[in-house]
Amino acid sequence: MANKLRIGIIGTGGIAHAHAGAYKRFEDVEVVAGADIVPGKARKFLDEFGWAKADAYETHEELCARKDIDAVSVCTYNSTHAVCTVAALNSGKHVLLEKPMAVTIEQGLDILRAEKKSGKIVTIGFQPRYGQNFRRVKEIISSGALGDVYYVQTGGGRRRGIPGGTFIDKDKAGVGALADIGCYALDFALNSIGYPRPLTVSAVAHDHFGKNPKYYPNPDAFSVDDFSAAFIRLEGGITLDFRMTWAMHMDTTGDFIFLGKEGGLKVKQPNLELWGGAWDGTVGDITLYHDVLGYPTSTPIPIVRDEKGDLFGSKVRAFVDAVKTGGPAPIPTSQIIYNQAIIDGIIRSATAGREVDVTFKL
Repeated sequence: MANKLRIGIIGTGGIAHAHAGAYKRFEDVEVVAGADIVPGKARKFLDEFGWAKADAYETHEELCARKDIDAVSVCTYNSTHAVCTVAALNSGKHVLLEKPMAVTIEQGLDILRAEKKSGKIVTIGFQPRYGQNFRRVKEIISSGALGDVYYVQTGGGRRRGIPGGTFIDKDKAGVGALADIGCYALDFALNSIGYPRPLTVSAVAHDHFGKNPKYYPNPDAFSVDDFSAAFIRLEGGITLDFRMTWAMHMDTTGDFIFLGKEGGLKVKQPNLELWGGAWDGTVGDITLYHDVLGYPTSTPIPIVRDEKGDLFGSKVRAFVDAVKTGGPAPIPTSQIIYNQAIIDGIIRSATAGREVDVTFKL
């Protein structure tokens, strides 16, 4: 490997700009190629960041064929995450894959198998992991302050916040709010309690707002969920109560609650009336509920107010460092496959109208 890590970016839409902005700040990184299926889009993207010498391609296969590229960011729409990641791994490249990992559990397992065979790493793009407040929640639970956790409630959601473009197209996104912001809520909950394996899922999904011209300007193009909720049984006797939405007549579907045998923890959503509660890196107050000398007590946990740290940059930097040092993936597929299994289970359960088992072999 040369002194500078040589990077290619597959998919040059909105989220790719955040990747590019981070890479551009690192002196030990060089972006040498970009690919996008829209003719001319990759070239325009590379020129926008001053990478005139970088090569532009219209397929991920062309970029992956380059032997001089060390690693790639996969920033395509959800339904192509797996095919692009597997191609990159098969060509000997490390991968920073944007969330969600994929759409189905089968696609996620394809990524795991290719990763294992290649000897390279795949890290998944959950930048909230790098937030100090998110870390604090995990530290409190890991300390044993709650005892054995038996119930976790996720909440949040947007009162109004349906995006456009490929986000609402089932062929490209696969799913809607569930994959866009719901996967963040799942990662926060599961990571905080050690990522236990999911066993069963009972779910519902709706598109009441996206299909209504009163709330969305292009209802005929809307083909995904704008709300989903699920009751998930996890190993270890833990229940996960999940709900997430792009739009609703309510300020929140609820805060994060962790119930343990020795204490409880509440993580409130940030006070953002229309766009709050996406759980993509910010939190409100955190309170520990426990007994002191036999008396029910609530203890406020100090948090970093208005955390403005560069969480996205931290995510990209962690990937670069792992590749350069030969370290493990910062946010490994061995964890996120459980996140993916729940997304897959919610899709299957909502479609079938009944509880489904989560069964797969790693």
